[in-house]
Amino acid sequence: MVQLVGSLRKELADSLSTCKVLVVGAGGIGCELLKNLVLTGFKNIEVIDLDTIDVSNLNRQFLFQKKHVGKSKAQVAKESALQFCPTANITAYHDSIMNPDYNVEFFRNFMLVMNALDNRAARNHVNRMCLAADIPLIESGTAGYLGQVTVIKKGMTECYECQPKPTQKTFPGCTIRNTPSEPIHCIVWAKYLFNMLCPIGNPEDTAARATASEKDGDIKRVSTKEWARSTGYDPVKLFNKLFKDDIMYLLTMDKLWKKRKAPLPLDWQQLENSAYPQEESVGSGLKDQQVLGVWALCQLFQHSVETLRSQLQEKGEGAELVWDKDDPPAMDFVTAAANLRMHIFSMNMKSRFDVKSMAGNIIPAIATTNAVIAGLIVLEGLKILSGELESCRTIFLNKCPNLRKKLLVPCVLDPPSVNCYVCASKPEVTVKLNVHKTMVLSLQDRILKERFGMVAPDVQIEDGKGTILISSEEGETETNSKFLADFGIRNGSRLQVDDFLQDYTLLVNVLHTEELERDVEFEVVGEAPDKAPPPQTNQEDVNSITNGNKDSAQPSTSSKAPAQDDDIMIVDSDEEEGGSSSSAAAAAATSGTKRKHSDAETGETSTKRPRTVQSSEAAAPTDNDDDDDIIALD
Repeated sequence: MVQLVGSLRKELADSLSTCKVLVVGAGGIGCELLKNLVLTGFKNIEVIDLDTIDVSNLNRQFLFQKKHVGKSKAQVAKESALQFCPTANITAYHDSIMNPDYNVEFFRNFMLVMNALDNRAARNHVNRMCLAADIPLIESGTAGYLGQVTVIKKGMTECYECQPKPTQKTFPGCTIRNTPSEPIHCIVWAKYLFNMLCPIGNPEDTAARATASEKDGDIKRVSTKEWARSTGYDPVKLFNKLFKDDIMYLLTMDKLWKKRKAPLPLDWQQLENSAYPQEESVGSGLKDQQVLGVWALCQLFQHSVETLRSQLQEKGEGAELVWDKDDPPAMDFVTAAANLRMHIFSMNMKSRFDVKSMAGNIIPAIATTNAVIAGLIVLEGLKILSGELESCRTIFLNKCPNLRKKLLVPCVLDPPSVNCYVCASKPEVTVKLNVHKTMVLSLQDRILKERFGMVAPDVQIEDGKGTILISSEEGETETNSKFLADFGIRNGSRLQVDDFLQDYTLLVNVLHTEELERDVEFEVVGEAPDKAPPPQTNQEDVNSITNGNKDSAQPSTSSKAPAQDDDIMIVDSDEEEGGSSSSAAAAAATSGTKRKHSDAETGETSTKRPRTVQSSEAAAPTDNDDDDDIIALD
C-alpha cells in the first residue's frame, strides 16, 4: 500500500524535503511559485532577483505590501514565504543571475532550476548554465491571459534557444526624426529626447560619440545635451526649440510634405495667450486615463523639466538621469513631449496610462494567469523529482477554450534541434557582414553578446597562428577600434568563440558581403550553419579594402544602442517585442497545427513544426498600430 504524506507519496515527499531548487525571479510568477513551493513541501530553496519592489507590483505580487516598496524583491519574498512555512530553508540573493559569481558550479548545487524571468538575455543565460551543469530547467512566462510552461533537459528536449526568436522591433531614424505617422513613433522620439538631455550608457562610448558627432570637416556641432545645459534647462526655450524651431526647419523640406500632411509648429507665447488654457481633459475615470489638452501638456512639460533639472542639480556635476517608467517626472516628460509631437503631426493624443504602457513595453499582467502558471511549474517539477521526465509536457494556457473545451493544452516535448547554435554537439553559425566596416567592438557587443547572448566572450582567429582577437580579461587586447579586415579576417574566415562563464563554445563562420540592407550591420545565415565559401584571392581582398568606406559603417540595431545613434530607434532597451492574439488561437484550432513556441513573458514566438495533434493554442506578435512593441512584465 502506498504511503502518503499529505497528497504526495512518502518517497516524493522525502525527496522534496531534501532536494535543493533555484528560483530565478521573484516577480509576478516568482511570488506565486515561491509560495507554492513551500506549501508543497520544498524545504531548501534559493531565490535570486535584482529588482526592487515598486508600487505598480502590488496588484499582483502578493508577497509584497506597501511597506515593502523600495526593498529587495528576493529578500521580502523570502520573508513572506517563511510565514507559510517557518521551517523552510530559503536563501535570497539581491543580485543578477548573470553575475559571474553564479557559475556552472553554482548551478550544479541544485536538482532543479525554475525560471520566472521577464527578459530574453537572462533566459538565454540560465538556459546555457543549466545545459552546462546538466540540470533540468523549467521555463515559464505569461502575457495577459496567455501562459506557457515547458521543461528543458540537456540531450532530451529542445533548449530555450533551439527555435529562433523574432528580432527587436526597430524604427528608421528618419521616420522618428522627421515624419512620424503613429503615436509609437512620437513616444520613441520622446524617450530618445530624454536620453539625449540626460544621457545614459558607457562613459567611454559617450565620449567617443561626442568626439565623432562634434567634428564634421571644419564645422563644430553642439549636441542637444550641451545646448540644453547652456540654457540652464529652461523649459520655455526647450519647448520653442523642440516644437517650434525644429518643426519650422522640417517645413523647409518641401519634398517631405508633398504626400503628407505638414506639421503645425507650436509657440509657447501664442499658446499661453490663446484659448488653449480653457481646454479640458478628454475622457473619464482615473486621472492617468484622461487625455490632456495642449496647454495642460505644455504645463506638464514645463513642470517635468523643472523637476528633472532639480534632480540633476542635486546629484552634482556630471550627473546623469536614467529613464524609468515608474519615475513620475521622467514619465511626465515623455507623456508631455510625445503628445505635443502627436498634436503637431495631427495624430490623436494618448493618455498617460497609454503612453506608459507603450513606452514601458507593457502588456497588463494578470494575477490569475501567474497563479495558474506557477502551479503548473510545481506540477512539472514533481514529475522531474519522481523520475518521470518522459511524462513532462509543454503546457499552454489559452484565453479561450479549444475545440475540446480546454484552456490548458499539453504538448509533447520536442527533441533538441540538430541546428541549434547552443545545444548542438558542435555549435556553429555563419554570420554575414562587411569585414571592412564591422569593428571588433561591434563583433563583441552587437553580435556575440547581444545576438548570441554571451557574457564574456574570448575570440581566437583560426588562422594557424591562434591570433587572439578578443579577450575577456581586461587589458589583454586593445583591438576594439579596429576593423575585422585589419586582422586578416575575410570571406571564409573562422572564429572560435569561448565563454568560460557559460562553459560554451561557438564556431563563427564569416561570410563577407557588401550588399547588406541599409541600417543592417550583420545577418545570421539561416537556422543551420551554412558553409562559408572559400576565401577570396589576395587581389580581391585588396580591391575590397580599397573600395571600402569606413565612415559608412551602419549603426547597430541592438537593444543597447546608445541613445544618440541616429539611424535606429527602438522601444525600450532590454525588453522584447510581442503580445498575443486570440484570433491566432482560434485559427490554430481549425488548422490542427501546434501553437508557435511562445516566450509568453516577453511575447516572443518562434515557429514550430506542424504536428498532427489538434489544438487551439497560438501566440503571435500583436498587430496594433498603437502598441507596436510591447511585452509583458511578469
